[in-house]
Amino acid sequence: MKHIYHIYNRNKGWVKTFLPFYLFALLLFQSCRTDDIIVYAEDVDTGARSVASEVVGLYVLNEGNMGSNKCTLDFLDLSAQDSTIHYHRNIFAERNPREVKELGDVGNDIQIYGSRLWLVINCSNKVEVCRARDAVKLGKVDIPNCRYVTFAGGYAYVSSYVGPVALGATAPRGMVYKVDTLTLQKVDSVVVGYQPEEMAVVGNRLYVANSGGYRVPDYDRTVSVIDLRSMAVVDEIDVAPNLHRCRVDRYGQLWVTSRGDYYTAVSRLHWLRPDGRGQMQVGDSLDVAVSDMCIVGDSLYYIGTQFNYATMRNERSSGIVDVRRHQVVSTSLSDSPEAAAMRMPYGIIVHPTGRDFYLMDAKNYVSSGELLHFRRDGTFDYKVRTGDIPAHAVFLTAFGLNDN
Repeated sequence: MKHIYHIYNRNKGWVKTFLPFYLFALLLFQSCRTDDIIVYAEDVDTGARSVASEVVGLYVLNEGNMGSNKCTLDFLDLSAQDSTIHYHRNIFAERNPREVKELGDVGNDIQIYGSRLWLVINCSNKVEVCRARDAVKLGKVDIPNCRYVTFAGGYAYVSSYVGPVALGATAPRGMVYKVDTLTLQKVDSVVVGYQPEEMAVVGNRLYVANSGGYRVPDYDRTVSVIDLRSMAVVDEIDVAPNLHRCRVDRYGQLWVTSRGDYYTAVSRLHWLRPDGRGQMQVGDSLDVAVSDMCIVGDSLYYIGTQFNYATMRNERSSGIVDVRRHQVVSTSLSDSPEAAAMRMPYGIIVHPTGRDFYLMDAKNYVSSGELLHFRRDGTFDYKVRTGDIPAHAVFLTAFGLNDN
């Protein structure tokens, strides 16, 4: 105690002088602690020249590894307001300082409908809805284990696994929720197959690809058909085990991918087309492994990764399918060294008019990925670092800049 007293006595002049300022600083910090803390996005100049077009940007949703709570949103500015193209990494926190820093656990889908941007955050059980022009949050919809979203007639349709993330024969059938896109209220729902994935609208019917992924090895094989007027399942179409992607082309045909059972049943691309009565009939399938795809005009661009148990290696593929003739017309999107060096091709999106395209590389799944841009002929243009597991993207057009 005597030693402490001498220290205080020696420094009491300092204490008398600075203690009031110290206390004032503490009070100032206390009064400001509830203010918004802005986490600024990273702005990267890609060096590539920007060209004016109807497409003004590209949103990239980074999944983030499951359980890491690291889903983030990036934006590639293609507006030609600057002489070069800029990539803005992790913009959600900056645009929404009152929200938590990251979007949540596993970003599973991103779409634009009208002037709103929809972000499906799978394991966080929510769909975030933002203004498309700047990603400022407007609200959210709580949906359990949500997967994908599509739209028709002023409504959003969201597929849901319903149950928790758990393998087993007791995993429940999935559901599709109907959401009013203006009020963001759930207005209806319907039970579909097991673990539903992507959906597509043809006429007044919604087609849902069911995977049954939680019920391995007893996968689902069906596409559920929902009448949008009654919100009831009117048919189930048997296609193949473990369905995933479901897209519609300009001829009203459905293109559905099956992931197989990872052992004997391989991944394939299936097409369904309407008959004279408008009923979807299963056509033939193509022997290509498709992880992601994008349809522009008569061309279906695809990338694929399939594990080969004979070689114990991932086998990669890419190419173009002519949707009118149901034929593979190219077995490589790019012969560039940059494309060959990609570690885990995970997503693809193609410019709707220019036909240049972007590939998303997930790398090792736990660190930053990359977005690579290729010209229409497959030559490499530039690449930029993204968040963890870049997997989903959507173009922002001038129409999406309008306010609600």
